[in-house]
Amino acid sequence: MKNFITVGTRLAVAGLFAVAAAGAAQAAECAFRPNAPDQHTVVRGDTLWDISGKFLEHPWCWPQVWGMNRADIANPHWIYPGQIVYFDRRTGRLSLNRPGSGEDSEGLPTTRLSPQLRTEGMGADAIAAIPAGAIEAFLTSPLIVDGDALDKAPRIAAQEDGHVFLGKGDRVYVRGDLQGGTSFQVFRPGTPLRDPDSGKVIAYEAVYLGSVALQKAARPGVDVHTFTVSSSAQEIGVGDRLVAAPPTPLRNYVPHPPARPVKARVLGIYSGVTFAGQNQVISVNRGALDGLDVGAVLSLYHFGETIADPGGSKGVMGFGKAMLRLPDEQIGTLFIFRVFKNVSYGLIMQTTQPVQTGDVAASPE
Repeated sequence: MKNFITVGTRLAVAGLFAVAAAGAAQAAECAFRPNAPDQHTVVRGDTLWDISGKFLEHPWCWPQVWGMNRADIANPHWIYPGQIVYFDRRTGRLSLNRPGSGEDSEGLPTTRLSPQLRTEGMGADAIAAIPAGAIEAFLTSPLIVDGDALDKAPRIAAQEDGHVFLGKGDRVYVRGDLQGGTSFQVFRPGTPLRDPDSGKVIAYEAVYLGSVALQKAARPGVDVHTFTVSSSAQEIGVGDRLVAAPPTPLRNYVPHPPARPVKARVLGIYSGVTFAGQNQVISVNRGALDGLDVGAVLSLYHFGETIADPGGSKGVMGFGKAMLRLPDEQIGTLFIFRVFKNVSYGLIMQTTQPVQTGDVAASPE
């Protein structure tokens, strides 16, 4: 295993701890660390990645070792500070029960915790699945749209008092079909995202500007709806588009390999910088249609370049130099937290080198 730099802000502890025997292939993939402790007491501020990394060579593969199926991954359970994770060296298993305590007839203790679907339903002491603020701004703010989707969305047609740009509390007038919605986010068409493989535009990344709330719907003889700006991340202006605010996203993410093999390329780095490091957000050119879902973990690689072979023979038809295709070099780990049809957003969990557009993100080996 590569000695990756550990990300400072990681996934929080969330989980169903269930014990299951690991097969030979699974054991090879999800090996325990030689210096794994006998136990770990969960404390406030712990993360799932931290705790898994204390016991396992690959922190992301804990659902396999702890016996989680796809349904468990989609609807995990929570754990709380004060609980103890035990490592039974005799059986090679993890549990929330002390080894040899005989909680079941086969000596294979299993602890299941009450499910909590959303953070607002959790107890005050429960550890959140995602650290507050780690990716909060990216859960709903970056928006991927296909083609002319924003062109058909309701638009800000005018504002009160002739202001050029708008801020919190300002009144705006919107034209378009609200389809019954009352709460909207405001976006501006942004940069087209081009597939590094094909060169084709596969989606557009819209810029999040803020949110607005409906005050009065258009009545007969009036062409616009009246809104008030609820929040403003950037200046909002005439012509910007409204998209219905999505429901509160789930926070109980569980890291797991994709359901089927995925090989993606890095589309872009959020905020428009050239290179990205740990705890930064990037987009990749694969999405739900390719088998990615929230919580999928991918390995990051520098894309292997093709270079001239300095000691090789001539190329095709005797012209030029023979070429060499270099291997992709693994540099880190990516956690997928938001998925669209053809595009996904991920948080760089670990990295040894800066990530750049065109790098590879593939199913972990």
